[in-house]
Amino acid sequence: MIHLRNIVLAGKHARGFPFSVPTINTLTEIEFDAPVTFFVGENGSGKSTLLESLAIATNLPAVASTSTRDDDTLAPQRALASALRLVWNHRTRRGFFLRAEDFFGFAKSLSRMREELQERIADLEVEYKDRTAYARGLAMGPAAASLAEMQQRYGENLDANSHGQAFFQLFRSRFVPGGLYLLDEPETPLSPLSQLAFLSMLKEMTAQEAQFIIATHSPILLALPGARILDFDSQPVRWAAYEDLEHVKLTREFLTDPERFLRRL
Repeated sequence: MIHLRNIVLAGKHARGFPFSVPTINTLTEIEFDAPVTFFVGENGSGKSTLLESLAIATNLPAVASTSTRDDDTLAPQRALASALRLVWNHRTRRGFFLRAEDFFGFAKSLSRMREELQERIADLEVEYKDRTAYARGLAMGPAAASLAEMQQRYGENLDANSHGQAFFQLFRSRFVPGGLYLLDEPETPLSPLSQLAFLSMLKEMTAQEAQFIIATHSPILLALPGARILDFDSQPVRWAAYEDLEHVKLTREFLTDPERFLRRL
């Protein structure tokens, strides 16, 4: 399912970042024609900047301790978002935006919330110790329900897992059919084996009418069959074949003869 069909950078480009980034400056239109689209390019190429602006323009919730509308670091991206015109096949309200760098803060905010709920329940136990079980149940009901919902969705303690395990727990709990997911470098905490498992998850979700737009450096993720790859190392950006990507060529050459590369260092 293609929910977001097209984005157009409309109007006169403003000065300064991010409009000064060459790939943004030369951008006119991107048409999404596959359930999974990858943005690939070197650091500073503009792929994450465009993804962040797209998250703001689509108004998707962010898996972070601060929303994209309130995050001071995203002020330039909000300017770009206001210049984007979105064309939808089907406007979905499901999905989320995730930057790998924000995940630790999100997990810690969940941990704090869990601790506050547990403290509230403990305080109510003391406060209502001489009351009937029915009265205690009524008093503790909202906090207990919130805690149970959090644990059902994210497990006993998301922050206690390894980073990679926590990512998978999040994806399992928050991926739903028919959603739009904007992911910035989700491979960051994942081992090569876990990246393969993530590919399987993407395949499963696209069969359930989900759409993904993912900024990545990972040759493993980029190999997903049927995905489209937008190369941000070109100006303007262009669609590219997997075999033609510099990321893929360099990784393959290094794995074939690592000593040759290490000697150059």
